[in-house]
Amino acid sequence: MSKSPLTLYLAAPRGFCAGVDRAIKIVEIALEKWGAPVYVRHEIVHNKFVVDDLRAKGAIFVEELEECPDDRPVIFSAHGVPKSVPAEAENRQMIYVDATCPLVSKVHIEAERHHQAGLQMVMIGHDGHPETVGTMGQLPKGEVLLVETEADVATLVPRDPAKLAYITQTTLSVDDTKGIVAALEARFPQIIGPHKEDICYATTNRQAAVKAIAPKAEAILVVGAPNSSNSRRLVEVGAKNGCAYSQLVQRADDIDWRALGQIGSVGITAGASAPEVLVNEVIDAFRARFDVTVEQVETAVENVEFKVPRILREPA
Repeated sequence: MSKSPLTLYLAAPRGFCAGVDRAIKIVEIALEKWGAPVYVRHEIVHNKFVVDDLRAKGAIFVEELEECPDDRPVIFSAHGVPKSVPAEAENRQMIYVDATCPLVSKVHIEAERHHQAGLQMVMIGHDGHPETVGTMGQLPKGEVLLVETEADVATLVPRDPAKLAYITQTTLSVDDTKGIVAALEARFPQIIGPHKEDICYATTNRQAAVKAIAPKAEAILVVGAPNSSNSRRLVEVGAKNGCAYSQLVQRADDIDWRALGQIGSVGITAGASAPEVLVNEVIDAFRARFDVTVEQVETAVENVEFKVPRILREPA
């Protein structure tokens, strides 16, 4: 029986960003340097496949530092942690490695600089997300006000409306954030924005690639985890830019074939913490059912690389 033809539009760039790649390397190098087990506070990145692979190599994932023994190294996730966490690790004389993405660290430094200048911060982010928790935890309680939507801006009660600055979570929707920033600037004309946009290059590039694919694809599949903010934003971007059906899948087994039906074109991308092996798994699943033609849609070329922390480059 002949297979129906299907065009797969493959987004480029997609998948791992430099910060995720660095964080995974940090865990692998730490295991080589100190041996197993190495503890990791929170998932190093939001992807079950990656976490399971590192767990198999000897990493132990915990939610809080109190779950770690004093005599084993601990790694802080790529999302960043409140200042209190490394302070506690130092107090316990633990070996620790900070795998916070350098672009998240940039936002932390920015918040600290504005705080020292006497400004109260407004953070555009998702309540409870590890990156938001980590960034807000850089400053004393009450110094960072969180907004998630344009409606939140209307109810904001700052200490002094004339002394405000804003920062953003790095993995947000580029378009949604613009609306919140516009609302902040309209209500607080003196508010100070970042010198350079906080949303990271990888988030922006992956969303741009989906925007290019969405108008010509009947469906878009985003390979990523349900707790991955940047992956969930890609689903939303696909739906808002002309694609009638946009779905998040962790693995090929999650594809809803009944919903897709006899489709003629599908866009495929992956969140910044999803490995390419999972993208290939999804493509192979389509090849098993359709006569597939793959067309890569490239909107940017990435060549960013971040060094691992010095502690991992020094002899044990």
